[in-house]
Amino acid sequence: MEYLGYFASIIIGLSLGLIGGGGSILTIPILVYLFKINPEQATTYSLFIVGITALFGSYSHYKMGNLKLKSALYFAIPSVISILIIREVIFPQIAATLFSVASYTVSKDFLIMLIFSVLMIAAAISMIKKNKAELKPTETNYNKLSIIGFVVGIVTGFLGAGGGFLIIPALIFFANLPMKQAVGTSLLIIFINSSIGFGGDLYIGTPVDYIFLLEISGIALLGMLIGTQLSKKIDGTKLKPLFGWFVLVMGFYIITKEIFF
Repeated sequence: MEYLGYFASIIIGLSLGLIGGGGSILTIPILVYLFKINPEQATTYSLFIVGITALFGSYSHYKMGNLKLKSALYFAIPSVISILIIREVIFPQIAATLFSVASYTVSKDFLIMLIFSVLMIAAAISMIKKNKAELKPTETNYNKLSIIGFVVGIVTGFLGAGGGFLIIPALIFFANLPMKQAVGTSLLIIFINSSIGFGGDLYIGTPVDYIFLLEISGIALLGMLIGTQLSKKIDGTKLKPLFGWFVLVMGFYIITKEIFF
């Protein structure tokens, strides 16, 4: 299963390079089901993998002039606050076993995977449905941008996911950015959020296998480089719904596996 996990890690970067998001939503399932890492620790590992991949992606977009720093900061600062609250205050207080009903036990790991599967389904729906360009506003709304940033920080803090499927639409509709700039700015926000979250985990003493993380991150980066090159020849917007259907199936698979198996 580990060999399959290394191969699947390419998809993390591949999707980022092709469609500008979606890769981080697969990181947790790959870590939990293919590498057999416990879900709580997988959220820490995901922050590192997603963060370092987003760093290289945002640098590429910086060279292309696709980063909007003001919008990124208005989004990222509230995100960082909520990430630190979730990971360093709330998350450690959640008991390993939440409650039991008859012979069925609901654990913290089960809760993480269940919420993550719901997130995957929501992300899949956002990728499958067509964007309505006519709904795009003409003015930047930094207040709403900051509010959504705080919400995304909660998602990132609890699940270790980048939240690109939420960030990109928010930057398009509330920061009035075109798609390419929204993708580039989103990657910068994901890097900031993931780095702060991972740093916080190190601060509270979460154990980390750095060799493993560097291996997976290296493979994800390779996938991103391949995806970036393919994006010059393939229209990522046409692949996005297809990837969305794949994520949708994965989301329902996780729900089924966690509840019934």
